[in-house]
Amino acid sequence: MTGDQTEIAAADEAERGASGVYRPGYELAAEQILQMIGDLALRPGDRMPTEKELASRLGTSRTVVREAIKILSATGRVSAQKGRGLYVADSESMLGARRWGGFFVPTNLDHIFMLFEFRRLQETQAATLAATRARPSELRVIETAVQTCRNGYTSGNNSQFDQGDDAFHLGVAAASHNFFLVSAVREARMLQRQASVIGLRGLGGHARAAVGEHEAIYRAIRDGDPEAAAQATSVHLDNTLEDYRREIQRRVFG
Repeated sequence: MTGDQTEIAAADEAERGASGVYRPGYELAAEQILQMIGDLALRPGDRMPTEKELASRLGTSRTVVREAIKILSATGRVSAQKGRGLYVADSESMLGARRWGGFFVPTNLDHIFMLFEFRRLQETQAATLAATRARPSELRVIETAVQTCRNGYTSGNNSQFDQGDDAFHLGVAAASHNFFLVSAVREARMLQRQASVIGLRGLGGHARAAVGEHEAIYRAIRDGDPEAAAQATSVHLDNTLEDYRREIQRRVFG
């Protein structure tokens, strides 16, 4: 184990001992940095304290801060500019970065649950509208996305599965012919990907079922059945959230 790995492990063990619940030290540091940005009223483009200053403020090591910055950089919250320092990211495309006030924290499990509640509302409505409004060309896009997910699952190609998953959900939203829903679905999925960056992923044991659930949603939309489309979407998102719950329990309780 390297010196950096030892420091991270020590911080993690200290956190386990303090709370009785496992949370990696760098996740906690990432949350604290976001809180600090809010407390200091820093705006996109503003310079942040250095790694050394952050470590002193948070009472942790620079190694743990460095790992936290990696998370925040990957999720579009912080910009680490070589030779210049750390800045609050200037991202118009992230709900969590500007348009919703930067409140979403991808390591906060309550936020993950709330995000799925939000997705359930928006996507069941999108599917309901799509069942009455989808054009033949839009149905083909959704059907192709279903097949892409299936191919990704059967071949073990996670990237292909994710590509099909994105295309499916955005395709259903587009078929609703409501650009507010399209935007909301797109942005919510971007937030969900932030959780994936830190290793918190759903669709573990649920991937196989998800393929069939996508198919059920597509068939209901194709058949012009709004109630069935809404029900199939609710089932799919509830099952996906349950997969996240299992992953969270695995991480917390080992």
